[in-house]
Amino acid sequence: MIALTIVLNEKPGMDRGEALRYWRETHGPIAGKLPGLRRYVQHHAVAAPEGEPAFLGVASLYFDDQDAFAAATGSPEFSAAVADVENFADPQMTMAFTEDVVVVD
Repeated sequence: MIALTIVLNEKPGMDRGEALRYWRETHGPIAGKLPGLRRYVQHHAVAAPEGEPAFLGVASLYFDDQDAFAAATGSPEFSAAVADVENFADPQMTMAFTEDVVVVD
């Protein structure tokens, strides 16, 4: 299994708490409908060691493989999820396919 890991930045002018609420309650269910999606985790940045977090959070969307992700990108559900991002985050996102490496469990 692979994950598409996405770093999301705050939408300029939007309250952070409202953005996190929207991501969890509205965007989450939209993205959760992607065909082939096996797992979806939102990691909300709620604090930082020194001051405010540098980003809104990180999303991990798990698929069987890159082909399953590619198939999802052609779906109306994918288009809806991408279009909804601008409602709570900066649409310019950093993304990579990642694999979980468990060091301590």
